[in-house]
Amino acid sequence: MSETPSSGEVNNATQNAGPTGTSATSSDEQLSSLQKQEESYVPSAEVKARAHVADFDALYEKSIADPQAFWAEQAQGLEWFSPWHEVMQWQAAPPQVKWFLNAQFNITVNALDRHVKHGRRNKVALLWVGEPGGGQDGATTAPERALTYGQLLRRVNQCANVLKGLGVQQGDRVTLYMGLTPELPIAMLACARIGAIHSVVYGGFSAPALRSRIEDSQSKVVICTDIGYRRGKRINLKGAVDEAVEGLESVEKVLVYRRDPATTLNSDLEIDFETALDAESAECEPARLDSETPLFFLYTSGTTGKPKGVVHVHGGYAVGTSYTHKICFDYHEDDIYWCTADPGWITGHSYVVYGPLINGATVLLAEGALDFPDAGRWWSVIEKYGVNIFYSTPTAIRALMRFGEEYPAKYDLSSLKVMGTVGEPINPEAWLWYHKNIGHEKTPIVDTWWQTETGQFMIATVPSYPTKPGSPGKPLPGIEADVADKEGHPVEPGKGGFLVIKKPWPAMMRTIYKDPERYEKYWNTIPGLYSAGDVATKDEEGYIRVMGRADDVMNVSGYRIGTAEVESALVSHAAVAEAAVIGKPDPVKGENIKAFVILRQGNEPSEQLMTSLKQQVREELGPIAIPGEIEFVGSLPKTRSGKIMRRVLKAKELGVEPGDISTLED
Repeated sequence: MSETPSSGEVNNATQNAGPTGTSATSSDEQLSSLQKQEESYVPSAEVKARAHVADFDALYEKSIADPQAFWAEQAQGLEWFSPWHEVMQWQAAPPQVKWFLNAQFNITVNALDRHVKHGRRNKVALLWVGEPGGGQDGATTAPERALTYGQLLRRVNQCANVLKGLGVQQGDRVTLYMGLTPELPIAMLACARIGAIHSVVYGGFSAPALRSRIEDSQSKVVICTDIGYRRGKRINLKGAVDEAVEGLESVEKVLVYRRDPATTLNSDLEIDFETALDAESAECEPARLDSETPLFFLYTSGTTGKPKGVVHVHGGYAVGTSYTHKICFDYHEDDIYWCTADPGWITGHSYVVYGPLINGATVLLAEGALDFPDAGRWWSVIEKYGVNIFYSTPTAIRALMRFGEEYPAKYDLSSLKVMGTVGEPINPEAWLWYHKNIGHEKTPIVDTWWQTETGQFMIATVPSYPTKPGSPGKPLPGIEADVADKEGHPVEPGKGGFLVIKKPWPAMMRTIYKDPERYEKYWNTIPGLYSAGDVATKDEEGYIRVMGRADDVMNVSGYRIGTAEVESALVSHAAVAEAAVIGKPDPVKGENIKAFVILRQGNEPSEQLMTSLKQQVREELGPIAIPGEIEFVGSLPKTRSGKIMRRVLKAKELGVEPGDISTLED
């Protein structure tokens, strides 16, 4: 969102972002957009015929004319124990929102029970693919598992009964620290079933980072996996949990899902996950919950400061995620859907677990790295399972670009009907590579902008609508987004400003756990508007292009330039796979641009190449954006959701502390 995470994880979903204030562009100087406008790509007649949204503009106008009626219509497609008395109630100062007031609801009824009752009992819900080898000595194939909706409901009920037996009640918190196996969504859904609040912590965070999140949420139970697999190595997840829970009074039990039978349970605190579930009934009545009942906390920091517990609720979140999943991916009943995000990030919550399962999808989960055992791993999965909808990050696409076109060329990717991106703004060059080599210049690309805090897609181009490389598109139905100055006034087309949302939407966060003042800043940084913390432009046709975080805007000789534009210009060079830029203090220019560049395979650093890169930026953006320094590197600091942590690069350059780096990828 987008740890958002890209998305952020993350996001275009700048998923880990908070309102950062307007200090980066608080002078009277106009934020400058130097990037060239890209041509539009028009969807084929076949794509338009398949689309759920035939006339996007008409639907959007209808939704904005009466947003409450629009969202009520979407909500009526879900199952409610009792209906709402009022669609939405909004108070701007201090910001407080409620959706579907006084309705009774449970998100798991919509993700599980109604499918089992209405013809999908034997449809595959989760199709899991392990890492090739699966950690087994001498094995070369990837382990596989499939759970139908009927089987998934039974296992969720058993897990929910275990939690109830451990004394977990509505409102209690449960921390999940697990590998990417079906047991993670099972545990999430089990918490939701009984009204407990899950807090998923990505299985790879350090023990101190995990402990801080358990402490803040005061979790009663921790559910973990003993080990995970990545690039042929065993990841000791339980070891981090052992360290994290030591001495924590709130934690009463630890449920351990053992993938290795030899894993020992070390104390009276620990219970075997499988044994406990097997002993329980497969029947568990879902709790009848007020629609505003908290569903989960998701702690996010990533590219910004201290981790914050974003709170989402059952009702509005279910409506927003399921609707946007359906229209943005043109999801149909027989589609195989694969989002490469881990449920440890908001993308995994909204578009791996809840949104797709509410829509009755077959969701593919694939454990392991994108380039293990080789850079064709993802493309082989698409071919083998006939994936129709594929959703991943610009960071991953750029990483795979490094290996060239030979890997995707080995595989039949013709099953793909829609492709998506999430995480950071996708630069046009990566978009075009994706379009050509994965989509074979016919599969529509849905670029999405959203955040952990927004819960759902906010800006995107549905498959039936023309797309522009580098732009996520237009605000989705029911969403009023704009680009504004620091006083909240809309800026002229083509001019830079702050990305803002004008009115509430169903899946928006309700607060920051224990920190309502931090939540209020989202709505009072630019009074009356939700400030996303991103800078952007909007063209004459209304397409929005995200230029980067407000904190990352550089002041170069009076021009305020977004990092994303310079990075995109660098990546447009044939030798470059990835790039990150920062502004360094300069007594003459204000700031000097420094670029960190990862080269594609087969290219070596040289003075000649450095000159060529600077010339590329000059041609793309003009002389003002030419980096004063270029450093060739083998890697960039990123969150585990894939977003570049520019503040870490800047802190290292300036010799200062980088702040919270708990989400930094190892």
